[in-house]
Amino acid sequence: MTAQRSNAPLNGNRRKVAGARPRGLNVAVTTAALPAVILSSVALAQPASAAPAPQTSSARHFAAAAVTLPSRAVVPAALVAGQVPARNIAISAQTVPSEYTIKPGDTIGAIAKRYGLSTDAVLKLNGMTTRTIIYPGRKIRLTGSAPAATPAPAPAAPSSGTTYVVKPGDTLGAIAARNGVSLQSVLTANNLSLTSTIYPGQKIRLSGASQAPAPVKPAPAPVKPAPAPAPAVSTYTVKAGDTLGAIAARNGVSLQSLLTANNLSLTSTIYPGQTLKLTAVTTQPTPPKATQPAPAPAPASYTVKAGDTLGAIASRNGVSLSALLAANRMTTATVIYPGQKLILPGKDTTAAPAPAPSDLVPSTFLGYTYPDRVVADANANKALLNSLPAPSPAEMKQIVADTARSMGVDPSLALAFAHQESGFNQRAVSPANAIGTMQVIPSSGEWASDLVGRKLNLLDPYDNATAGIAIIRSLVRTSPSLDIAIASYYQGQYSVQTRGMFEDTKQYVASIKAHQKNFR
Repeated sequence: MTAQRSNAPLNGNRRKVAGARPRGLNVAVTTAALPAVILSSVALAQPASAAPAPQTSSARHFAAAAVTLPSRAVVPAALVAGQVPARNIAISAQTVPSEYTIKPGDTIGAIAKRYGLSTDAVLKLNGMTTRTIIYPGRKIRLTGSAPAATPAPAPAAPSSGTTYVVKPGDTLGAIAARNGVSLQSVLTANNLSLTSTIYPGQKIRLSGASQAPAPVKPAPAPVKPAPAPAPAVSTYTVKAGDTLGAIAARNGVSLQSLLTANNLSLTSTIYPGQTLKLTAVTTQPTPPKATQPAPAPAPASYTVKAGDTLGAIASRNGVSLSALLAANRMTTATVIYPGQKLILPGKDTTAAPAPAPSDLVPSTFLGYTYPDRVVADANANKALLNSLPAPSPAEMKQIVADTARSMGVDPSLALAFAHQESGFNQRAVSPANAIGTMQVIPSSGEWASDLVGRKLNLLDPYDNATAGIAIIRSLVRTSPSLDIAIASYYQGQYSVQTRGMFEDTKQYVASIKAHQKNFR
């Protein structure tokens, strides 16, 4: 663990800084914070109101508590035009393009204002509402007339085998409604649940699974069966941002066959330039045994608690992560929630399961002892990271720089944070269960997932970099200065703006700025 400031509990006393007067902790929003407000395409928020809830100054990786914002913090969408001073700039009709391609950071309100248009008119022209999600690359209309609001006829039931390719921003409910089928039929047809994660490029069946296919009359067996020809092996070269699920969907193969063909598991890490086989090795089916095996005992169950991760649950209960995922029809990207019941698969009786690690991460750091459950989860995640391949510090440095450029963040700033937090060590885990290069705890990962619009896996080096940089980008956009944004990553934005920077926070800001100069 690097000599960085660790996270602290939600209640308690901050560690004493040499020469500093003891202070009571406050709740501060940091890397672990959840967004205090959800920004629609036209909602405006003051920088301080957009900050996550406060935490202790030394607990920058803990989950944020719920924050009650003052009513004046968010301007209602209906009042946006009245809140923005009008400018006496005449924009002729010829200067307004018929179409506009959305860029990173755009909102419908800002686009409409730029061309002297009404926000409501732009929304109606494109069939949007104030809660419609827009994304870079999407084209919207700025001129013309809105389509007539005629009642749409009831959609015909989709024919058997109809599929839909998931696009960015899609949800299962929206896909079902758009295609005139029930949400339950979509879930059933694709073996999904309400908590399943979908991704762009994934193919979703729209026909109900209850319709059984017509029986096919088997062809007579040949006198002498001919050997099956060996399948042609095709390959795919991994690109930056790829995931195993997306590669399988894009190339029309199942995820399981892709894993089998390359001797991978759901937790395997892939890197740009790596060559993957797209066809699985065929094997002869094993004839069934004459004797039936003894019935397996009824599986045990586990109720998810706040802060749990799939890896920590598997380790704590002495089962492998892959077995836990298979038993519950999940992937490493599946979202779990408190109160959810998980099936714990039967344990191997031929060998006693290895006890959950308890000494990989210390429970005390900088004079503070963390709760047992938090440290247990940290040890479980550390053990899981130790079992996975990890990029070298030089490779991780390149991943952080590339990710920052793609997300519109100064690479030198992102590299400074990664160097300060972990020294580019993806296997780093703190006693507060802060994971990976950017030292992000699971609840912070959920916030970052909301910021980027997809589920992030903090154990994956690319997703870990994405999570940390997404939080940095949000803090820079909502803070009045760069120094306050840097301090907010350490102390919490709300705490910094209401109480000012603590002495150790000032040292952290100075370190980040010094590192940034070295990376320019």
